[in-house]
Amino acid sequence: MTPERNPWPALWALVIGFFMILIDTTIVSIANPSIQEGLGASIDQVIWVTSAYLLAYAVPLLITGRLGDRFGPKLIYQIGLVVFTLSSLACGFADALPGSGIGNLIAFRAVQGLGAGLMTPQTMAVITRTFPAARRGVAMALWGSVAGVATLVGPLLGGVLVDGPGWEWIFFVNVPIGVVAFIAAQMLVPHLETHQHSFDWLGVALSAMGMFLLVFGLQQGHEYDWNAWVWASIVGGVVVLGIFVLWQRVNTKEPLVPLELFRDRNFTVANVAISTVGFTFTSMFIPLVYFFQGVRGLSPTQTALMTVPTALATLVLARVAGKLADRVHPRVVAVPGLAVGALSIVLWTVLMSPDIAIGWLLLPPLLLGIGSAFIWAPLASTATRNLPMNAAGAGAGIYNTTRQVGGVLGSAAIATVIVNRIVANIGDAGSAPQGESASLVLPEPLKEGFTTAMAQTLIVPAIVLFLGAAVALFLVKPKHLEASEPDDIAAQAAGEVAASA
Repeated sequence: MTPERNPWPALWALVIGFFMILIDTTIVSIANPSIQEGLGASIDQVIWVTSAYLLAYAVPLLITGRLGDRFGPKLIYQIGLVVFTLSSLACGFADALPGSGIGNLIAFRAVQGLGAGLMTPQTMAVITRTFPAARRGVAMALWGSVAGVATLVGPLLGGVLVDGPGWEWIFFVNVPIGVVAFIAAQMLVPHLETHQHSFDWLGVALSAMGMFLLVFGLQQGHEYDWNAWVWASIVGGVVVLGIFVLWQRVNTKEPLVPLELFRDRNFTVANVAISTVGFTFTSMFIPLVYFFQGVRGLSPTQTALMTVPTALATLVLARVAGKLADRVHPRVVAVPGLAVGALSIVLWTVLMSPDIAIGWLLLPPLLLGIGSAFIWAPLASTATRNLPMNAAGAGAGIYNTTRQVGGVLGSAAIATVIVNRIVANIGDAGSAPQGESASLVLPEPLKEGFTTAMAQTLIVPAIVLFLGAAVALFLVKPKHLEASEPDDIAAQAAGEVAASA
């Protein structure tokens, strides 16, 4: 950090765009049943609205971080912001344009994902390049707080818009936010030093092809009864991704993924752990929203209110978690956070019932918020803390890619699990709400079986997040803590946490 420049205004400016991306994700999760009904789509098609976005978001992250290193994070961020904002406008008009409404929406969501992929690594790169290692956790706490606010604002705003003017407005709302974010970035974000890089376009092609084949096979397998070509798609995806990793190893120029970064144990462990977080947080809300709206008869706005405890707990505790991430062993913070998050999902599976008092269903999201506060900032700051400055963009790109890859796989996997569990519990007649009845409350005879199906589906993200907690046990003490006295660190952390409280 240069002495004459305060890094906080630039971070706040970048956070506006990051906030918009997170709002967009949470808004869409609330609107899924309404989109399904409004466009006469199947549950597979509606989940592709999310999967296409996440896939187009994840793949470019491997190179957009490098683009930020080469041309400057400010420029790449602003280009991504323009792409994201204009594609949001197109998403809102998807049903009014020629062709299939759901097809248009899926295509524009993919473009939107590309814009998000250009923006996201730049925020983490600016934090890495402008904040000293010992204060990076506090900056990441702001990042985590933004996630908490978006978790609160996104569903609530989405519910109000879907219940009011219609689902199209969940995309239109991004336009004014995008304009404000662009102006703020132009005024407050500095032009940072650039670094020369070559670009591994073969690596981009291999990673994109491998991810698409894998996700397509996982998400569409149940629809085609897991026939030979579905398995060929899955196996082909794994093989192509293996070729991608091999190419990164033998590439004599500058590989897309610098494998030497994974020599840092914390970088490797944090990347694996955040992929489980991406899987869980993307997949878990899909069955929950269908349960709340299809079984309990809640409106989109009422469904959104069920997420308020998560957002509030995350907001209250994010700063404490950020300070702890700077002062204590990351394992002490991240492992309990991941475990508590997983336990909250287990509690949901126990409590979900067509008749249980709605107040009981507010306990799991409260527990999830407590765990979530101690996940985002500690993992992000630990992943990037020891990276050299000229690899900040690449490291941020890899970290965000693994998070998004986890989300893509979660979205694809949960589609298969939902349909499988519905068929197992209530037969083909309830193989997910379809077409015009998508957002209507289920008939009474189907509610019990549908609830059981959604509860069983949630077991998958719970198991994945427990695996994340197990992985986080392998985190080691960062370099900036090795040079400090443990007693001094503990005393300072205790004092700052008490002051925050």
